[in-house]
Amino acid sequence: MAVDILFTGGPVFTGTGTPLLGHAVGVTGGRITAITPEHDVADLVGDGTRVIDLEGALLSPGFQDAHIHPVGGGVELLQCDLSGAADADDAVARVLAYALDHPDEPWILGGGWSMSDFPGGAPTRGLLDAVVPDRPVLLMSRDHHSAWANTAAIRLAGIDATTADPSDGRVEREDDGQAAGTFHEGAADLFAHVRPAIDDDLTYRGLLRAQELLLSLGITGWQDALVAGASTGTPDPTSAYLRAIDEGALKVHVVGAQWWERSGGLEQVETMLRRRDDLASDRDPARFSLGTVKIMVDGVAENQTAAMLAPYRDAHGHATGNRGLSFVDPDLLRMAVTALDAAGMQVHFHALGDRAVREALDAVEAAREANGATDGRHHLAHLQVVAEADTARFAPLDAVANLQALWAAHEAQLDELTLPFLEEGSEARQYPFGDLVRHGARLAAGSDWPVSSADPLAAIHIAMTRVVPGADADVPPLGGAHQRLDLATALAAYTSGSAWVNHRDHDTGHVREGYLANLVVIEPDPFGLPDAEIHRACVTSTWIEGELVSGRVPATSEPEASDLAPSAPEAAVPARSEPAVPAPSAPADPAPATAH
Repeated sequence: MAVDILFTGGPVFTGTGTPLLGHAVGVTGGRITAITPEHDVADLVGDGTRVIDLEGALLSPGFQDAHIHPVGGGVELLQCDLSGAADADDAVARVLAYALDHPDEPWILGGGWSMSDFPGGAPTRGLLDAVVPDRPVLLMSRDHHSAWANTAAIRLAGIDATTADPSDGRVEREDDGQAAGTFHEGAADLFAHVRPAIDDDLTYRGLLRAQELLLSLGITGWQDALVAGASTGTPDPTSAYLRAIDEGALKVHVVGAQWWERSGGLEQVETMLRRRDDLASDRDPARFSLGTVKIMVDGVAENQTAAMLAPYRDAHGHATGNRGLSFVDPDLLRMAVTALDAAGMQVHFHALGDRAVREALDAVEAAREANGATDGRHHLAHLQVVAEADTARFAPLDAVANLQALWAAHEAQLDELTLPFLEEGSEARQYPFGDLVRHGARLAAGSDWPVSSADPLAAIHIAMTRVVPGADADVPPLGGAHQRLDLATALAAYTSGSAWVNHRDHDTGHVREGYLANLVVIEPDPFGLPDAEIHRACVTSTWIEGELVSGRVPATSEPEASDLAPSAPEAAVPARSEPAVPAPSAPADPAPATAH
C-alpha cells in the first residue's frame, strides 16, 4: 500500500543500538507504517507519495528533553538576554543597550549571566548602577540559582544590612553588611513582593518562541521541570500550554512536573493529584499532562548549596562547616515520595550533590519498600557528584539517571568556582555516566535550558568526549575517559530513554511501525564522524506526526526503480583511542500503556 511519505537513502537510528542500513521508512496518517529494505519499496510509492532522499543523513526518532524550562527560557529571550555575553563587560554593555532600547519599562528583567565572568561568581550592584542608576534591575544567572540586582531594586525591596539570610539562600554582602548585589538560591525571593509579575501574554509568547527554537534543534517533546504552584518568580506555564492547545499552536507533547514547595508538607499531595486529574479530564494527556512532581533536593555546587557528604573547602583548601543545603528534610522527603508513588505520580528530583543523590535514592527505596514495584519511573536529574556506592543503586530501584551531559567537561565555572572548593578527589566523581551505565542504570537526557544550550547534539558530543569542542589537546576528559558514553547510548538517552521517562515509550522514542512519525534528520550522519567532530552534526529537519515543523528537506522526487536500490555501505566509524562505555542490554519494554 502506498505511503504518504517515504524516507530513503540514509541510515536509520531506531532508538537503540546501531543504525539500520539500506532501509526505508514509510509514514501514513502521521504514523510509521513501514520499515523495509530499500530494494523492496516499489509498492509503497504511489502518485501522492512524497519521497525524501536523505542523501546519507541519519533518520532518528525525535529528541525528547527530560529536564527543561522552556517557557522561562522563551520569556528570557524576549527580555534582557545575557546568555550570549562574552564576559562581564559584555554583559554590562548588553544591559545598557537593552535599557536604552526599552526606556518605558519600569524594571529591567531577564537573565543569562555566567558566574565565571565575575570574581567569586558574584557580580556587584555597582556594575549595574553605572549603566542603569534610575530603574530597578534584576537579572537571573545562567543556572537560575542566583540573582543580580542594582541598588534601585535592592532599596525598593527594603533590603539592608539588617536583612537576614533566608534559611534556603545567601546574600552576598559588602564589609558593612549591605547587600553587594548577588542573591543566591532563596535569597532571590527577597524581591518577590516588588518585582513585576510576568503577564499571561508574555508567558504565551515565551512558550511559542521556545517551541520554535526547540523544534529547530529536533526536540519533539519535553518534561517541563517547573509547572503549577511555583513561587520562584517564574510564571506558571500551565495556562500558556492550555491556550496553545486550544489555538492549535502546541506541536510538541509535554509532561509538566508540578513544583513541590519546599516550605510545605504532605498536604501538597492532595492538591497535586487534583490538578493532575482535573487536567486529564479536560485535555488530551497525550499532549499535556501533570503526572509528575519536581522536588528540589539541593542547590548547586558553584554557590556551595549543593548537598555534599563531605564539607566544602575554603580558598586555602581547609574544610569548612558547610556541607550545602537539603531543601527538604530527608524524613519528609521519604514520606512525600512514598505518598506520591502510591498515588501513581512520578517524582522528578533535582539532585546535584552526592548527599542529595543519596537522599533521593533513599526516598525511592522507602517508596519501593512501602508500595512494591510501581510504574513511577522516578528520575534524578543533574547528578554532578555521585558516591561510587550509589551508582549501583539506580538499577535495582528502577531509578532513572537524567543526564545534563553538556556540563560534563572542564570549563571556567567548574574549574574556578567548584572543583577547588570540593573535597580532594572529587573531580573523579563528576558526572559519572560511565559508572552508571556499567551498573545497569537506565538513562534519560535533558538540557536544563535556559541554564545551558538546549541542543541535544552539543550535549551528546560532551557525553562522548568529556571535553568541549576545540579544547587544547592537553585538557583531559572530565572524570577520566572511562566515564564517556558511546554514540548509540547517548542518542538512546535523548530519544527512547526520555520517552520512557515521559511515559511515551508506547508511541514515541523509537522508529517502529505503529509509532508516531516524530522524526529528525541529522547531517552529516554522526555515526560516520570521529568522536571529536560529533559537534559538526546538526538537525536539518524536524517532523511531528508526519508534518514538517522545522527546517528544510533534502531532494523530493518520485524515483525510478533504479533509484530504489540499496544505498552504498557507510564508511567504517573511526576507532576511538579508548573504548567508550556501551549500553547494557536494554530492560524489557513494559506492556504498552493505554492512558497516561
